[in-house]
Amino acid sequence: MGTFNVTVEVAAGPDGPFESMEAMVDTGATFTVAPASTLHRLGVEPTRRIRFALADGSRVERDAGWMVIRVGGIESPSPVVFGEDDGGLVLGSVTLTTLGLHADLVRQQLVPALACLPGIVLAPDREAA
Repeated sequence: MGTFNVTVEVAAGPDGPFESMEAMVDTGATFTVAPASTLHRLGVEPTRRIRFALADGSRVERDAGWMVIRVGGIESPSPVVFGEDDGGLVLGSVTLTTLGLHADLVRQQLVPALACLPGIVLAPDREAA
């Protein structure tokens, strides 16, 4: 697991307005988490509550909703958890997957990921058309 920072744009919906902000890419995080105050300011509405286990073994519940995130010109809707206001934006693996990106920890940047389709098997010397 590792972390590094990237600049992203976030909005409540595809029509924006988008806000640019720094985000920490955390390869150990499942969901993206943003400060609740930021999400409320953008107009993101909670749609459900999710229960989480913390590293110390305790359990918490947090609101979650949907936002649109843009990284390097790639845009996608993503689930987002309403976090503490003193925390920053943390990008988790679900968001990276929806964007089709992978965390390159050596170069500390996001790079295109090779996605897999179920049921399609290629011979080692062949490429998909």
